[in-house]
Amino acid sequence: MTFSKKLFELLSSMRFAVSVLTILGIASIIGTVLKQNEPYTNYVIQFGQFWFDFFELIGLYDIYHNLWFLIILIFLACSTGLCIYRNAPLMLKELKAFRESASEKSLRSFSHKIELKSAYDKEETKERLLAFLTARGFRFKFKAQTDGSELIAAKAGSYQRLGYIFTHAAILIICIGGLMDGNVPLKIQEFLGHKQIETRDIPATEVPKISRLSVRNLSFRANMTLAEGSSANVAFERVRDGYMVQELPFTIALDDFRIEHYPTGQPKSFESDLVITDPELTAPIKKTISVNHPLIYKGIAIYQSDFQDGGSRLDFNVWGVLSATSKPFPLVGRVFGKSPLGEGADALQVEFNDFRKFNILNLSADGKGKPHNVGPNVTFKVRDAAGQAREYVNYMQPLQLDGKYYFVSGMRGTPQEDFKYLRLPADENLTVDGFMQLRAALFNKANHAEIAHRFALDAIKENDAQGKSRIQFEKSVQQLLGAFSEGGYAEIAKLIEASVPEKQRDKAAQTYIKIINGAAYQADLLVREKTGVKAASVEELVPGFLQDSLNAMSDLFFYGEPIYLQMTNYEQREASGLQLTRSPGKNLVYLGSVLLVLGIFAMIYIRERRIWFLVKPKAGAVVFAMTANRKNRDFEIEFEQYCDQLKKTLVN
Repeated sequence: MTFSKKLFELLSSMRFAVSVLTILGIASIIGTVLKQNEPYTNYVIQFGQFWFDFFELIGLYDIYHNLWFLIILIFLACSTGLCIYRNAPLMLKELKAFRESASEKSLRSFSHKIELKSAYDKEETKERLLAFLTARGFRFKFKAQTDGSELIAAKAGSYQRLGYIFTHAAILIICIGGLMDGNVPLKIQEFLGHKQIETRDIPATEVPKISRLSVRNLSFRANMTLAEGSSANVAFERVRDGYMVQELPFTIALDDFRIEHYPTGQPKSFESDLVITDPELTAPIKKTISVNHPLIYKGIAIYQSDFQDGGSRLDFNVWGVLSATSKPFPLVGRVFGKSPLGEGADALQVEFNDFRKFNILNLSADGKGKPHNVGPNVTFKVRDAAGQAREYVNYMQPLQLDGKYYFVSGMRGTPQEDFKYLRLPADENLTVDGFMQLRAALFNKANHAEIAHRFALDAIKENDAQGKSRIQFEKSVQQLLGAFSEGGYAEIAKLIEASVPEKQRDKAAQTYIKIINGAAYQADLLVREKTGVKAASVEELVPGFLQDSLNAMSDLFFYGEPIYLQMTNYEQREASGLQLTRSPGKNLVYLGSVLLVLGIFAMIYIRERRIWFLVKPKAGAVVFAMTANRKNRDFEIEFEQYCDQLKKTLVN
């Protein structure tokens, strides 16, 4: 056997097709379980660097467009096509055949046969047998025998064989559709170096031609984000760790974007009013799209996929959290924009990434409460002069946690980390001002002497015997306040380790914390005097305000940057996320799916049955034989029924 013959036998064999189909099924399962075509940073966070590199190497992040997956589709298509070429002619021939050449000897060798006696002559017997077959949907054919006998060959359910052809044709058609949507020509261009992905974050107009796809591109699945009032004629197709710019034969403009929310704040529905302009159109096309209701123009389907911020204006108060200042300065930013802070080596740059008007959170301690809208938040990065950045997420309104209200700010150093949250306690007016003024008073070393003096007067009633003790106590309080203002509780711990014997450190720590708390109360009174606010007793303050404030001040030294951005106002500008697809193989896949269903139905529910009657010329003898493609219990019952019915048919 020649090599080409062996190759043909292998590719057209059932075992090869099943093997390829198994591999394809496993790959499809992976592609279903593992979310495809996500930004690579998401995969690094999910799997870690080692497994990320391994999964990238074998191409699991975009399986359905990967070269090895497309090669498997090609092999499956070739194998299925060769199976059809090899077996379909025989099946079609068998579909038409009645097998009227069967001999009496072969009929008597059947497992399901019986010899019947007819009370009628040959012609009458023949007519009765034909009526029997016709009533049960059998088609038949005659053939005279050399001994004067006549053979009636009948069959029913022969179209069951079409199920094989339909299922194989369906797989072939689906593979061709998959290859068309897999964009094999683009893969070839990329392999030859005619196209390459772009990884730089640059405007679409600056993307070079080698990373741009023409309007004649066979298939694509690209994304576009349009802010209200803007338009575009290109979309971005994500490819591995970069993208390509897909040019469009028309321009899409977003006239208006609307979103409807549930009472909890969760998005209920959203839709976009689009305007399509094209030189080939006499007038623009205006169409409203929503989820699962796309606009299709020139073979490109435009889907409503998501929504995001479109460049909202944000107003902030910027607080210097490690300084002694009690006044913020204003800052205006815009989402996707950048704002500089400071100069020289201390210069910072704020990069605004996202703004969300609604945030649905469950803040109950046990997690059993109902999620609710906690108001707007903003996500941004603060980058220092060395280029290092930390990411922050700040909530505009105070959140109720454990029965108390806090201004919450999350911080993380890298995208792989979880956010660590800073809680700034809200004052009696539910503002952050009370905390910031108290922080400024405690961090201002010029205030330490007066705070210590007030605390000492309140703690030690002065007389001749205690005067020196009070002065010494004031110095100790000033020392503690100085340490706290330089590093929070961590600095106090260092002070205790340096000056207190180990066995006495726990007791000293408790004493020092009480002193800091008392000094904080005096600082609060001092702030209220200077700002003209009525002094409050410890009982009148927000419960736990002083202790929460001290905890927050200590955490500020681990906050990363020496500033806190308090969002005070916003002007929201929404953007619509659109997905644009061209899928020329979609209709082929639909056709293949229909054929697959028909083929499976035919193979499972249609039974092929064949009957032979050999009518003898004398003695009224009839040999009855029957067979089927599936000899199950149903066939046994049917054969027995036919035998009983034939006995009655051939008797007077």
